[in-house]
Amino acid sequence: IGGVIAEREKLFVQTPEAFGKRFNIDVRIRSEVVAIHPAKKTVDIRTSDGKTYTESYDKLLLSPGASPVRPPLPGIDNEGIFTLRNVNDTDAIKNYLQRHEVKRAVIIGAGFIGLEMAENLQEAGAEVAVVEMANQVMAPIDFSMASLVHEHLLQKGVQLYLEKAVASFERTASGLEVIFKSGERLPADMVLLSIGVRPNTSLATDAGLEVGEMRGIKVNDYLQTSDEHIYAVGDAIEFRHPLTGKPWLNYLAGPANRQARIVADNMVFGNKIPYEGAIGTSIAKVFDMTVAASGLPAKRLKQAGIDYLSATIHSGSHAGYYPDALQMSIKITFSPADGKLLGAQIVGYSGVDKRIDEFSQVIKHNGTVYDLMALEQAYAPPFSSAKDPVAVTGYVAGNILNGKMQPLYWRELQAADWSKVTLVDVRTPDEFALGALKGAVNIPLDDMRDRMKEIPRDKPVYLYCGVGLRGYLASNILLQNGYKEVKNLIGGLKLYKAATTPLPEPKEFSNSGSSSSDSSKVDHSEHSKDSAEAYTIASSVIPSMRAIKVDACGISCPGPIMKLKKSMEELADGERLEIVATDAGFPRDAEAWCQTTGNRF
Repeated sequence: IGGVIAEREKLFVQTPEAFGKRFNIDVRIRSEVVAIHPAKKTVDIRTSDGKTYTESYDKLLLSPGASPVRPPLPGIDNEGIFTLRNVNDTDAIKNYLQRHEVKRAVIIGAGFIGLEMAENLQEAGAEVAVVEMANQVMAPIDFSMASLVHEHLLQKGVQLYLEKAVASFERTASGLEVIFKSGERLPADMVLLSIGVRPNTSLATDAGLEVGEMRGIKVNDYLQTSDEHIYAVGDAIEFRHPLTGKPWLNYLAGPANRQARIVADNMVFGNKIPYEGAIGTSIAKVFDMTVAASGLPAKRLKQAGIDYLSATIHSGSHAGYYPDALQMSIKITFSPADGKLLGAQIVGYSGVDKRIDEFSQVIKHNGTVYDLMALEQAYAPPFSSAKDPVAVTGYVAGNILNGKMQPLYWRELQAADWSKVTLVDVRTPDEFALGALKGAVNIPLDDMRDRMKEIPRDKPVYLYCGVGLRGYLASNILLQNGYKEVKNLIGGLKLYKAATTPLPEPKEFSNSGSSSSDSSKVDHSEHSKDSAEAYTIASSVIPSMRAIKVDACGISCPGPIMKLKKSMEELADGERLEIVATDAGFPRDAEAWCQTTGNRF
């Protein structure tokens, strides 16, 4: 849809003819099974010309998949409202985009498909708004991690309507209107429904096969249904989750292929290979970002009543001194009893895929955070660091488990009575000046031993830094000098700010259809000047000035902002500074610094 894959035919793995010939299989397309008769071991099949015939079987495999949820809302059948599940849906959307000028696209549902479509519809020239009933995008990850995705989507100009429920749709003279239950109206030229899927179980239920509590086809360890001669695989089945032991629905291609291989052997040779279950390892591209998850996030562990702890780090994708090192944020959940790894989430850019696969293998094989420390990863500066981010999460979790560090989680800090604790910012004075938590005292890590007497010993001490490392080191200094209750903010100020900063009110569509994220054309920043003025500055004032270029790529906090400060001090009249950085939060920090120092950003 976005044009990344130019040839439609490349979407198809096989053709019926080639598949049938290669494997000597009778493939019957344009044929729908309309009934199963388990007692007779037959199926009724209707062909495209309307004729019906009966076929017999010894063993039967059901793989009917799932269908997109399309709620019976008023106006939902209007032209221009789509779901996306298969190639036919892709064709319908593509044709609509070619026949209509789509300037305003509304996506309802902020899951993987919804956010991937946000990118592709914007690429096709539309302004995009995402509507989601929950308070976050990407349900498989926790709110704090999703908040990093929110920041990225806003940077890209996507409007977020979170905690909004759709009531109906209307066709007007100017296009479609999405009407919220609150009464708000959102205009659109096209709407994509991406609010989930349901297992296709009608054939199974009509045949008297057992359906489970999640409303999927119930199967045993050998993927056998309640009828011993009928098996089932894929999106239509429910199977117990390896971590909770409770049935769940898992709509992922990898596990479906695994089930198919197992069931083929069990149908032919008898039930010899049990299916181990899937933990839901998934990954998606969201504009420049990669978002991945495996196992159970904190919110699902809480729902299931499973005790857990968590650790969050921010680490480079590879050695910082090698070009293009990009930061990734990783959160893991684990058992406080034995350190068993329960889940992992990553929001980053490069290198996310290989890390989530490592976490997935440890989770699937009942491994612990100690196994993360013991993993042996390939290391060379273009690919990793000597201490890989996966190992670092294990070290941080180990520090929490053995009491070497008392974690302070962002929700805990947000809910705390700050008057009853000593809040210490251990960053540098320059970082502190850029913005700090209200009431915090600034004692940089490297001054901690000399200024320790400034910290009272009669109440808890809460420490924070940029990403968590300096806070951990400072907590060790205080604990080793007799302080009793010392906690370090997990994930640092980076995570806390992302999770607690309210999202801006969504802006109305400009109706121009221009969705470029190029800052010289459209400025989406909260404090930006009028777009016309910004364009004038970019196109006429700046080119007349001599540019001093500074590389701040791959530098960890607080490096980029220190480079900015030092470089600006050396700047002469008539010169401008251009900094290239790989920290996604750096533009925000740089803009804040400019505002406090009277410079133009």
